[in-house]
Amino acid sequence: MKLTKEHQEEIENQQSQNNNTKRVISPELEKILFEAIPALDHGFVRVIDYMGDDTSIVQAARVSYGKGTKQVSTDSGLIKYLMRHWHSTPFEMCEIKYHIKLPIFIARQWIRHRTANVNEYSARYSILDKEFYLPTSENLATQSTSNRQGRGSVLEGKQAEDVLKLLKNDAERTYANYETMLNERYDGSIIDENKKGLARELARMNLTLNTYTQWYWKTDLLNLMNFLRLRADHHAQYEIRVYADIMLDTLKKWVPITFDAFMDYRVGGTEISSKGKLILQKLIKGEAISIEKSGLSKREWNELMEAFELKDKIV
Repeated sequence: MKLTKEHQEEIENQQSQNNNTKRVISPELEKILFEAIPALDHGFVRVIDYMGDDTSIVQAARVSYGKGTKQVSTDSGLIKYLMRHWHSTPFEMCEIKYHIKLPIFIARQWIRHRTANVNEYSARYSILDKEFYLPTSENLATQSTSNRQGRGSVLEGKQAEDVLKLLKNDAERTYANYETMLNERYDGSIIDENKKGLARELARMNLTLNTYTQWYWKTDLLNLMNFLRLRADHHAQYEIRVYADIMLDTLKKWVPITFDAFMDYRVGGTEISSKGKLILQKLIKGEAISIEKSGLSKREWNELMEAFELKDKIV
């Protein structure tokens, strides 16, 4: 990850601040505030600002004065109750803002989560960085035969080399054409004094989707957890999962009690249908069960067996 001089100066200025506040703060999150945490080859995640902590959730749930209760165990019990019973509004009282640098194709997937305030770097106004995402060899894989939006076996040898070469050459060629159309290079120099450059809003359309963009992304705690539950999951695309894992760590630093409840009830827990519940009840009673008589589809059945590690226990 390479930071521009402007980014480095901004981070140094922000981290040198020494502000007093009467608001609640999260000491562990304060330690990494404004820091650029590397993601992929040229990306990063930065926590820019936040509002509230675990006690803010408790306070909102009780509509009380001050910082909630003084016993952490009591606050923990209430937050677990809220998480367990899907009470959402108290978690909406906390907010966080990130500065994120990411490949365009991941940004287009990310923006499907329409629960945040987003302000993206404008390629109509400025020239995009000359940086492209190139996967490492272990992340080059074939199309999955069982999942239309997943990966299969890893590419090896010359085939992997050829793919990486194509990705790199295409990105570099289209960026060179981008500079030519603009009549301006990435460093700001003019290519030909006698030519006019194409409008930036038009020249950008030629760039590859692995070009990096940046945005500020602000959301509340509830919607952050909804995002992380999907994107930090092992089924999620590797590239977006890298960012989600970093943000999961910032969640732990920000609201540690909520993080524990989230990992327990959302990430580590599972949901079952009424039919699935009946199957488990029969299993506990020692009754015989089968997919034919379960009332579940094959996919539902497999998901239930996998969730409770029952595949090898049913004949």
